[in-house]
Amino acid sequence: MCEDVSILAIESSCDETAAAVVKNGREVKSNIIFSQIELHKLYGGVVPEIASRKHIEKINQVIEQALGEAHMTLREVTAIAVTYGPGLVGPLLVGVSAAKALSFATGLPLIGVHHIEGHISANYIENRDLEPPFVCLVVSGGHTHLVVVWDYGEYEIIGRTRDDAAGEAFDKVARAIGLGYPGGPKIDRLSREGDPEAIRFPRAKVEGAAYDFSFSGLKSSVLNYLNSCEMKGEGVNRADVAASFQKAVIDVLTEHALGAVRDYGLAKFAIAGGVASNSALRRAFAEECAKRGIAFYHPSPLLCTDNAAMIGAAAYYEYKKGALSGMELNAVPNLRLGER
Repeated sequence: MCEDVSILAIESSCDETAAAVVKNGREVKSNIIFSQIELHKLYGGVVPEIASRKHIEKINQVIEQALGEAHMTLREVTAIAVTYGPGLVGPLLVGVSAAKALSFATGLPLIGVHHIEGHISANYIENRDLEPPFVCLVVSGGHTHLVVVWDYGEYEIIGRTRDDAAGEAFDKVARAIGLGYPGGPKIDRLSREGDPEAIRFPRAKVEGAAYDFSFSGLKSSVLNYLNSCEMKGEGVNRADVAASFQKAVIDVLTEHALGAVRDYGLAKFAIAGGVASNSALRRAFAEECAKRGIAFYHPSPLLCTDNAAMIGAAAYYEYKKGALSGMELNAVPNLRLGER
């Protein structure tokens, strides 16, 4: 029988300070998240310096809570894992420093994990039957990637955004219609009251790159619509704007992603990242996958946000391959998927 592997994982790439204990890549023993959303709401977005200071304040607390909730001590942990990129350099450094200190003090192996690999691996936690290969759409505030997961830790990026990430577009449009930060969940809620067919916003295609995305034009179209209404003295139905914008984003995401599943001859599709918790997006993919006989996988909303359990899941497969890090591990804010 294979020996159980319990990984203490740390995530601090943006504005969540998180720690978790994950057993054998799929079983979450604890998952502690301290969110800074209420703090950054005051500024309409994440302020890196404030985020870094709050991470320093909370990092030891969440680690202690994660071990306590898992009823484990550091002596019972197999390895330490941490997000080292991409993300904000200050917040990343807090997590990396804490993980390196724990590894040095205990002699436990250290595993640096790519943040996007963590999001993809969140699907393994709640879908015990999911195994590569499959296509995964990663949609978050900073990334929109279409990825073929050929094996654990082996990725091929076949599509990416050429400008704004989907989550970034959600935040900017939410700000424009007066919803505030964070924009994604607020647009999702408001859209339920609106007509997604009320306004025809554009669906961009990138010539010569069937799987790439572009949301800058859509965002500009929404802003132009709002400005036009203001100049004409016409009222704006915010729910209709939110629903019509959201529908345009979802149409592009579903068309490109499921086109890739078809073209690559795969029968499994997953979503990941913060925007993957959007209720309309999940519903659209569930319906389209059902029509096409594609198995659809998605994490729960909690595991779509930044969390350490997903980092522990990804780290397990790195540990099994012997892909360990040394004390030279550093934060890499622009780390690309697949780089080491």
